[in-house]
Amino acid sequence: MRAHDTSELSYYSFCTAYAIKSSAMIGANEKGYGQFCPVAMAADIFCARWTPLILREMLCGSTRFNDIRRGLPRISPTLLSRRLKELEKAGLVEERKSPKKRGTTDYRLTTAGEDLREVVISLGLWGHRWIESSVSLKNLDPSLLMWDMRRHLVASRVPNERCTVKFIFPELSGRKTWWVVIDKNQVDICLIDPGYEVDLHVRSSLRSMTSVWMGITSLKLEIDAGNIELSGEKAIERSMHEWLGLSPFAKEQRHVS
Repeated sequence: MRAHDTSELSYYSFCTAYAIKSSAMIGANEKGYGQFCPVAMAADIFCARWTPLILREMLCGSTRFNDIRRGLPRISPTLLSRRLKELEKAGLVEERKSPKKRGTTDYRLTTAGEDLREVVISLGLWGHRWIESSVSLKNLDPSLLMWDMRRHLVASRVPNERCTVKFIFPELSGRKTWWVVIDKNQVDICLIDPGYEVDLHVRSSLRSMTSVWMGITSLKLEIDAGNIELSGEKAIERSMHEWLGLSPFAKEQRHVS
């Protein structure tokens, strides 16, 4: 193992520390690898369906049940609740009473859960580097795209202290319109018209905006090709490439097209 490889160190420490907990968690009637190898024991926990994505959401700062679910719009509340309980039992997550809202619960990563940060990041970097964009772009999801854009948008780069940006995906059969409200460096997503004057209209196919967000193409290329249309306040329009932000994986060099 290379001394500077933090992802390997994090993975190894997780595997070693949680080998016994994994074996206790997987009952005799449940499907597990049935091996003492720390890789297998860790995989029993980490590789359960939705678990890596739940950890991704929590590592991105989501602590409330509904916020975690907003980043995983296709998971059912029942399954999310079950997975969180499993992660709590495995020692990766703990429940805490919310200090902000009485009677509500926050979910926080333990030291062991936080120790998986490099593993989750490395997994995302590998996927962006090696999985073909045509495969990635089959899994389009406007809810996930807008939620991801909301938490990575660079509000300080928006010319106006307060503005509203309206995104329209005309080809969608369901929800076509989303509003992003930026107010004093706070960013929120609205599913219904918040009633504010719109400073910038963004009309785009979901595929084009997702491609920009993932760094597969650029905002300028999509605008020049007519795939994204902007109209509104010129200063906000010109600076969109600065304040939009990109996926944390977008800068990773891709080895496939």
